[in-house]
Amino acid sequence: MHRIMFVCHGNICRSTMAEFVMKDLVEKAGRADEFVIASSATSTEEIGMPVYPGTKKVLRAHGISSDGKRAVQLRADDYDKYDLFVGMDSANIRNMRRMLGGDPANKVRKLLEFPEGVTTDAASDVADPWYTRDFDTTYDDVLRGCTALLEALSPAGE
Repeated sequence: MHRIMFVCHGNICRSTMAEFVMKDLVEKAGRADEFVIASSATSTEEIGMPVYPGTKKVLRAHGISSDGKRAVQLRADDYDKYDLFVGMDSANIRNMRRMLGGDPANKVRKLLEFPEGVTTDAASDVADPWYTRDFDTTYDDVLRGCTALLEALSPAGE
């Protein structure tokens, strides 16, 4: 079982997009029963808020539903519940490590390190549509990252 928590600042745009894109990818691969996938925020600013309209729109355009999702905050006790914490940018990574009390098991990674084949620190950040308003570019980053992550978690020979 792979337990993955996607994380961004508010949990209404990027991490939510990654959560539902990854759920869609594992479902299409026939591997949904192998995964627990969730998302959360490093801040408290958006807790309880629904998925941002731009994120909902781009997901819907790709046939992916995010219905019912509300922003939640990352908690220190999540560290024992998940195998992998995937942040969207360098600030998320710093905040995640602080909130989780460090990263002794090396579970904290950045999404774009998977397709880029680099370390967390060297990996690119996922474009933040909160500032750019370009949800399509963010979707492209997220899809690329999630596709590479799923490949990295595939059994040898698949």
